Parts: sequence; structure tokens; C-alpha cells
Amino acid sequence: MSIMQCEMCGETVRGTPKLVRVEGAELRVCSRCEKFGTEIQQKRVQQASRPVPRTPGAPAPAPAAQTAYRKRDLFDYIEGDIVDDYAERIRKARMEKGLSQKDLAMQMKEKEHLIKKIENSELIPEENVRKKIEKVLEIHLVESMTGGDEKKAKGSLAPTLGDLTIIRKAKK
Repeated sequence: MSIMQCEMCGETVRGTPKLVRVEGAELRVCSRCEKFGTEIQQKRVQQASRPVPRTPGAPAPAPAAQTAYRKRDLFDYIEGDIVDDYAERIRKARMEKGLSQKDLAMQMKEKEHLIKKIENSELIPEENVRKKIEKVLEIHLVESMTGGDEKKAKGSLAPTLGDLTIIRKAKK
């Protein structure tokens, strides 16, 4: 048995370390630090490393497309929260423009299945997909900061992690 250190705080991990994704990086962390990211199923990682047997002379199988369906983690909230009724806003704007889900997906260069999942509220769009949707449909899906914070944010730098904790506490 080897001693494992948390890749986030450096403490010795007691028990099995958790594999989480924080800001796109996969880290093995202790139970106290797992709340800062989204847990990744370890079975998927093990399956991906197992070689697939194939017959000689047969073409190599195409790599499976990995779809990044994940819950938003702590750092996704820095730019602002996505509105609660994002699915309805997207559906309404798409229909007003006379586009089908397939047409919208083609304009965004994304898969139709992704649009269906977003419109059914099964998936929160990631930042790059959200920006494409906003551009094509000419809508806004991120809540802006309210009150005096809005004036302060326009002239200042991007929020820091400290600012984020204050924002998150205020929303609870």
C-alpha cells in the first residue's frame, strides 16, 4: 500500500482518493477537497486504458467520441450563473428564427443530440457551446451581476476566487 497525497492541498489521503475534475484538470484528492470539483467515474478511466482485441488486417476502430457531460463545478460560476430557464429561452429563440434543432446544430457545428439534451434541461451547456448558442440565436443565457457590483465589475479585473466565495455565500 502506497501513501498518497492530495494533489490539491498536499495532505495525506486516508482511504481511497477521489478522482475529480477541477477547471478541466483531473486530480486525485482527499475527501475534504472533492467538493471543489466534479467527481469522475473511475471505471471509465480503467475501460479506456484496456486494449480492444482486433483481427489482423482489419482497419483500426474509430475512437469513441467522448461527450463531456458534467455538472458545472465551482469555477464555472466566475463569469456568472446561467439562467434557470435556459432551455425554454433557447427553444423559444430557435422557434422564433424558424430553425429546427438540426438547423441550429449545423449552424453551431455541434451535434443535434446536444441541442436536444440542452433544450430538455438534461444538460447545462458548457461555456463554448453557450457562447455559440448566444451568437446564433442572439440571446443572453448568463445572469448579469445586480446592483452596485455591476458598476464595480465593468471597470475592474475579472473576479478572483475570493470574490467568488463572497458571491456564492450571498446566493445561499
